[in-house]
Amino acid sequence: MEFVFAAVMGFALGSIPFGLILTRAAGLGDVRNIGSGSIGATNVLRTGHKGLAAATVLLDAAKAVIPVVVAGILWPDLAQVGGVAAVGAVAGHCFTPWLGFRGGKGFASAAGALLALAWPVMLACACVWAATLWLSRISSVSSMVSVIAAPIVAWGLGYPQVIPPLLAIAAIVMVQHRANIGRLMRGEEPKIGASSKP
Repeated sequence: MEFVFAAVMGFALGSIPFGLILTRAAGLGDVRNIGSGSIGATNVLRTGHKGLAAATVLLDAAKAVIPVVVAGILWPDLAQVGGVAAVGAVAGHCFTPWLGFRGGKGFASAAGALLALAWPVMLACACVWAATLWLSRISSVSSMVSVIAAPIVAWGLGYPQVIPPLLAIAAIVMVQHRANIGRLMRGEEPKIGASSKP
């Protein structure tokens, strides 16, 4: 029952579409009508408002951090309950019921979940993300490489307990990037700084 509650709590918090809320509050309309159609920070950045994009990153990460931390406080003796809450939060972000079970790509929430589950792994993956972004100049590539690397890094740094949730999170994020993968294969994925057609 504890695991069910943790999953529901994570999903409920993760489902809050902060990117859409912030852009609408700023009078920018529906962020889903531009760029990739996502509600995540990368698409919010395409509105030209860096502050809103930064706020979206922080809020999308926080909505994964909170359920993991709360689950750990409520059930300190259940080692995997935080991982269940983390997967729930990322799933809630990607498949929010408030938007017809469509949402963001899940990377910021995945980063927040990893921060709460094993911060040394998150720091290492942040370096992987930065290096990949510098080399490729493509946001989706750095995101996908980072989430795929996370379970491997967790194993290497001695955090085997977080590998199962990280595998589940990586699967969700990769599914959400399927359109990006298609554009990469066609050579059409935009690089950082390039304009993206609506």
